[in-house]
Amino acid sequence: MKERKIENVLIVRTDRIGDVILTLPMVPALLAKVSGCRISMLLRSYTQELVDGFAGLDSMMTYDEGGKPKAFFRLLFELRKHRFDLVFVVHPSLRLALLMFLAGIPTRVGTGYRWYSFLFSRRVFEHRRTGERHEAEYNLSLLQAIGCDIGSIPSIALAVSAAARNAAAQELKRVGLSADEKLIILHPGSGGSARDWSAQNFADLACALTNDGYSVVVTGSSSEVTLVEEVVRKSNGSAAASAGRLSLKELAAFIGSAALFVSNSTGPLHIAAAVGTPVIAFYPPIQECSPRRWGPLTERKMVFTADNALCERCKGGPCQGNDCMDQITVDYVLKAARKLLSEGKT
Repeated sequence: MKERKIENVLIVRTDRIGDVILTLPMVPALLAKVSGCRISMLLRSYTQELVDGFAGLDSMMTYDEGGKPKAFFRLLFELRKHRFDLVFVVHPSLRLALLMFLAGIPTRVGTGYRWYSFLFSRRVFEHRRTGERHEAEYNLSLLQAIGCDIGSIPSIALAVSAAARNAAAQELKRVGLSADEKLIILHPGSGGSARDWSAQNFADLACALTNDGYSVVVTGSSSEVTLVEEVVRKSNGSAAASAGRLSLKELAAFIGSAALFVSNSTGPLHIAAAVGTPVIAFYPPIQECSPRRWGPLTERKMVFTADNALCERCKGGPCQGNDCMDQITVDYVLKAARKLLSEGKT
């Protein structure tokens, strides 16, 4: 039987910031295989603006409304209206698999390892929890279900509007800095997605970088205001605070204006990589959270991973908390920062 022509494709990724960014390489890879196809993404509303304007992405659908998933039959109606002929369910759930099945999408690609995998017409058998490959590679592997051979991970760049750049410039002015100052951003939170380098370490790093002649801003979400203020306070005013004031697109513009971004493993780290800012990243000694799977997609990076075998609390067993992260000393990070800063931005 002749294979149906692929014209209208949906990529489903309804989880968090970093997950969405690491899914974006699927777009150029898919276009290289199926030129001229229309590509849409189904996303949560809070990540939508981040990928707005991304090259090759034609439209977006919203999975939720007011922070809650849309009613099942309402979303089903919207899916049917678009008449997709191919869908990749990158982050699967029973609800999503059932929606794609009932929407009548002929080719439905998803994991083969869930009890509801029979709802997918083409199944990919890979266990992501082992963390043997990068998340972007796992995502690209789904394209093999339609005969797309993947080599290296395609590079991506987030589109940043003039309005977002203007908002970022205004925020820089609000914290008392000018556009010509050498900016470094520290991001101490992780939204609970990883183990964290301590507030004191970030504060000490801020002091050292300020002594080197850099201007330091500590960023965070609206839920991380207290943490951001703690870092600023412990830095004795060496850093300025900017938490919960920018949209994701504006944050991307703000990070893009920096010479360096230092962070735990979290969504904004991947934003930094996608706007071309060099990064320093901290990872815990947990296999499923490792940089092998969740590392930033950039060559301009220095990655530190703690070792729980050296941790007095964990003693080589399962990670028990943030204690291991203190193995990553401020001196190590400062040396890495100076090296990256000396190389400049490309």
